[in-house]
Amino acid sequence: MDLDVYVAERRGEWNRLERLTRRRRLTPDEADELVLLYQRAATHLSVIRSRSPDPVIVANLSRLVLGARAAITGSRRFSWAPVGRFFTTALPGELYRTRWWWISVGVICVALATAMIQYVAANPGVADMFMSEEQQQRLVANDFVAYYSEFRAQNFAAAVWTNNALLTAQCLASGVLILPVFYLLGSNLLSIGVTGGVMVGAGAGDTFLTYIAPHGLLELTSVFVGAGVGLRIGWAWIAPGPFRTRGQALAERARSGMLVALGLVLVLLVAGLVEAYVTPSPLPASLRIALGALVWLGFLGYALGYGALAHHRRTTADLDDIALTELPQR
Repeated sequence: MDLDVYVAERRGEWNRLERLTRRRRLTPDEADELVLLYQRAATHLSVIRSRSPDPVIVANLSRLVLGARAAITGSRRFSWAPVGRFFTTALPGELYRTRWWWISVGVICVALATAMIQYVAANPGVADMFMSEEQQQRLVANDFVAYYSEFRAQNFAAAVWTNNALLTAQCLASGVLILPVFYLLGSNLLSIGVTGGVMVGAGAGDTFLTYIAPHGLLELTSVFVGAGVGLRIGWAWIAPGPFRTRGQALAERARSGMLVALGLVLVLLVAGLVEAYVTPSPLPASLRIALGALVWLGFLGYALGYGALAHHRRTTADLDDIALTELPQR
């Protein structure tokens, strides 16, 4: 085969194909022509590769064929619209649907933590099993308050965000096994109970509340949401419900859990900023607690109030509803 003659005879078709590929909008006739020229160019490429594979011509023609294919099938592009739907419908709707799981976890954990703080405060010997008397004295005198201002605010916020996000992710991911969630919650409850018990027992309960409440309301609620949703995932394979296999129920709940996990990343970021900038600030204690409570109530309003509206619109957490790409219209 004479390659030069073959290329010369078809150069006009290739040039036309390239012009059509670069156009943003095509008429119906031009779209049909694009498809036809693409098919011919693909055949030409196959012939040249098999009979006279000139590397330069093969490379140029391959680029042309790939570009034409992308123009025909449509390329995917990022769109902000699905991101908006995520925050306005999908996430609040899923938080509302899972509300009884995380509210139940929250109520039980708060009750246990309160009981543990009171028990440790009334029985000083219990705290001795976890820290020495000298450590307890330092905790009350300096360490508890100093913890919140030991590092630069931005570094502290990043560290707190990372730690809390990891804990919440562990609760979500281990929910399928159920028992690890109780272990993670128990470990954190023990830490809060012992620390709070030592502070309350030493007469520094007001200091404990002042430095825990501003960020703790939102931070602990986020952890409870992660734990509740994780347990919901685990319960799916125990009681999948009618007309669903365990695998289907587990997959559905897992998609829901991943959706909530994405939202909690931002919620925990807000909690970390409050802990770094509001908790150790020189503002009056009542104002710091009020700011933390305001942020917390905002989250509850979003999850339960606005979430109820999203739920009634019958939004779901399926992957098709939260896709971040869409096809352009031709």
